[in-house]
Amino acid sequence: MNNKIVVYQVLTRLFGNTNTTNKPWGTKEENGVGKFSDFTEKALLEIKKLGATHIWFTGVLHHALTTDYTAYGISNDFPAVVKGRAGSPYAIKDYYSVNPDLADDPTHRLEEWEALIARTHQCGLKVIMDIVPNHVARRYESIAKPKGIRGFGEDDDTSVQYAVNNNFYYNPNEAFQLPEGIYGEYHEFPAKWTGNGARASKPDRNDWYETVKLNYGVRPDGTKDFATLPVGFENEDTETHYRFWQDQIVPNTWQKFKDIALYWLAKGVDGFRYDMAEMVPVEFWSYLNSTIKHQNPEAFLLAEVYNPNEYRPYLHLGKMDYLYDKVQLYDTLRAIISYEHTTDAIAPIQRELADISDCMLHFLENHDEQRIASPEFAGYAEKAKPAMTVSTLISESPVMLYFGQEVGERAAEWAGFGSPSRTSIFDYIGVPAHQRWVNDKRFDGGQLSDAERALRDFYQRLLTLKVTGSYIDLHQYNRQNTIYYNDKVYSFARGNEDEQWVIVTNFNEHESYGFDLQLPAYLLGSWFLNDGKYPLTEILYGEKETTLYIENGKGHMRVDIAPLESLVFKINS
Repeated sequence: MNNKIVVYQVLTRLFGNTNTTNKPWGTKEENGVGKFSDFTEKALLEIKKLGATHIWFTGVLHHALTTDYTAYGISNDFPAVVKGRAGSPYAIKDYYSVNPDLADDPTHRLEEWEALIARTHQCGLKVIMDIVPNHVARRYESIAKPKGIRGFGEDDDTSVQYAVNNNFYYNPNEAFQLPEGIYGEYHEFPAKWTGNGARASKPDRNDWYETVKLNYGVRPDGTKDFATLPVGFENEDTETHYRFWQDQIVPNTWQKFKDIALYWLAKGVDGFRYDMAEMVPVEFWSYLNSTIKHQNPEAFLLAEVYNPNEYRPYLHLGKMDYLYDKVQLYDTLRAIISYEHTTDAIAPIQRELADISDCMLHFLENHDEQRIASPEFAGYAEKAKPAMTVSTLISESPVMLYFGQEVGERAAEWAGFGSPSRTSIFDYIGVPAHQRWVNDKRFDGGQLSDAERALRDFYQRLLTLKVTGSYIDLHQYNRQNTIYYNDKVYSFARGNEDEQWVIVTNFNEHESYGFDLQLPAYLLGSWFLNDGKYPLTEILYGEKETTLYIENGKGHMRVDIAPLESLVFKINS
């Protein structure tokens, strides 16, 4: 059984949509919308068969949108502060409810989500959902909050710019104005600060103008209105952090998010993906995550953090389980794929992150990034296969797959808000390659091309491999010691004294290479391999074999690798 965490991210409202109209700015009636009920047992089991252990259902929470749901007691949102027809999943309108678009019967939308949680668990998968801590929709209005819970901003003193227990920041006596070039009607008085921190009552159109920033007790001058963690607390466990906060008075926004997280845990959610976590104080994360872990020690906590200088504070002080490895591994692999940069850049990343490498979630696609197969990225999906092999096997860290990636989705449709190359999170749209796998909700790949089917087979083979043990870089050693080895290939080893693997990838889309890969004595010694001959079996496709020769403690093995090929050799010792 493979214990590696594999997260399958899916934009929930697009997953089961079989409508292929794809009209720019189309309504949900014109372009269709997927439902919770589309995640059938068959669909979920196919996702599990692909190798997934967790599903991140993106866009579940009730966010601002343009569809009229007043018949269900939901107020209309103002289109001028909604991005696209379907709205941004990160402009949350009601933290205690779910998107009515996703329900067959919007009256029972919460029950339908609870049924999907149960169905997912029955299929052996865990459920992740978003929490967006930094901002909410311009017009936040919770009609589903439990008795005794107060909504964001309901008790704010709007006559002041800042108060520790206000949920928002204000510009007293100033009205909000729409950005230049954004037309329509929206009234807000006094104006609130915008989600990305813009303070002007009239934000720029590139600001997150559809959202408002939440106040965590950080004064406008940047000083903090709450307790800081004692020196050395980065070494303390979550239960010690939990006990620390029991004696502290915390800002009201902190308490509201604690209630939200515990509410969804009680519904059966197994963990959260935190949007733009670094825009929120690390002390809050200590408070929230220690509370979550006190309730459920196995909860999965993933944070979107892009500043490498903040990685360790958010892991050790903020008690995150995992962070995005975006600005190092993802950006480096993308540069190799798209611009033929050197593979020499990979090993330094693993050295720099050695103490936290297992906490860095790897990916090549998500809802914020361009699709691999788009012309703006690689141009075709197969070009990223070596990078996916490296992402998946280089460490014990989780790896994430974005729905449609496994069949080479190109995201070529102009959906409305935004531009092609990213599957739109703002509009109702179809996802063509993914729809061919959905095959009129048979979820069997019946309409896939041979190339798409082969690509999915590659992902399934890769994500279900069991490769464990410590990472050892072979690349730099071979760059210095091996003839014909070059910076278009990348090699590393994984293993321990019981099981050993050697992984070699070729990022070149045109050239094959052949060389005698060298394995240093210190690696073979750690594996307790004596001089002799050891057969190696390639386990990704099982079509190649080679032999490891160890002489005087040093090893070498013949490798012949085709363009864009990945070879995963297991040593039969």
